[in-house]
Amino acid sequence: MGILSLISGRPGSSGFGSSSTAEHVSASIDASDLTLIITGGASGIGLETARVLALRGAHVIIAARNMKAANEAKQLMLTQNENAKIDVLELDLSSLNSIKAFADSFKALNLPLNLLINNAGVMFCPFQLSQDGIEMQFATNHLGHFYLTNLLLDKMKETATDTGIEGRIVNLSSVAHLYTYEYGIGFDKINDKDGYSDKKAYGQSKLANILHANELSRRLKEEGANITVNSVHPGLIMTDLMRHSFQLMRFLKLFTYLLWKNVQQGAATTCYVALHPKLKGVSGKYFVDCNEYPASNFATDPELAKKLWDYSNNLVNSLQHS
Repeated sequence: MGILSLISGRPGSSGFGSSSTAEHVSASIDASDLTLIITGGASGIGLETARVLALRGAHVIIAARNMKAANEAKQLMLTQNENAKIDVLELDLSSLNSIKAFADSFKALNLPLNLLINNAGVMFCPFQLSQDGIEMQFATNHLGHFYLTNLLLDKMKETATDTGIEGRIVNLSSVAHLYTYEYGIGFDKINDKDGYSDKKAYGQSKLANILHANELSRRLKEEGANITVNSVHPGLIMTDLMRHSFQLMRFLKLFTYLLWKNVQQGAATTCYVALHPKLKGVSGKYFVDCNEYPASNFATDPELAKKLWDYSNNLVNSLQHS
C-alpha cells in the first residue's frame, strides 16, 4: 500500500483500502458468538470500532477511564441499535492497580473472551509520570496494555479451547513507530526527563505495541494456542488523542489533507483484523489500510521484542512489589 493507494483509496490485495469504512470491511460478518474488550472505546476510533462490532452482534465491553463518557457512548449506541450488547467497566491504563481491578471485575462477570482490542492511548503529552512512576506514554500505551493482556490471556485461551473459535488480539500501533529514539526502545532511559521528546516517546510506545504483538504471537504459536496477535496503523485521524498538539495537527492537516481519514475509515483496519475470516491463522503481522504492510527494522527485530517482553515483565513485577 503506497502513497498513491493511500490518496486514491484504491483497494489492496485484501479488497479494501484507505477509503474503506469499518462497516464496509465487516459487512455480512456475524459476530454474535463473540465477546470482546476494547480499551478506549468511549471516543474517537475506539467508539466507532465498538459501535460497528456491536452492530455485527458482538458483546462489547468498553474499558474506559472516563466513565461518564463511556456511559454516554453506551447510550448513544443503544439508541442507534437497541439490540446492542454493551457493558462498561472502568480502566485507567496508567495504573497497574486499576488494570488489576478491571481484570478482576471482568472475570467476575463469568463471560467468555474472544477478542481483545488494545486501542486506548495518549499522544504527544508533556513529560509526566504515571501513578506508578513511569513515563506516561510508555506506561499507558505499552505497559498498561502489556499487563492487561497478560491478566486476560488465560481467559482467552480457555474461551478458544471451549468454543473452538480463534481468539484475536489487536494492538493499535501507528506509522509513528518509525519515528523513535535512535536506539529504538530506551530501556535505561524510559524516565529520562532531560532527553525527553514528546514525539519520539510516542513513537517509542507505538514501536513497543508492535514488538509486544510480535513476541506474544511467537509465544502463543509455540504453545499451540488458538489465538492470533496483530498490530495495526489506523491512519491519520483528528481525534481527542491529539489534544496535546491540536494546533500543530490542524496546521499540518492544511498541507496533508489528502492523507487524513474520517473516524469511520480510521476504525476499518481494526475491525478488519479483528473480524475478517480471511485472516484466520494470520499472526504477528502489521496492517495498514486493511492490508499487511512491512513495519520498521526495529519493529521486526525478534531479539528486541524478547528484550522488551522481559523488561516489561520485570518492570510490572517490580512495581507490584514496591
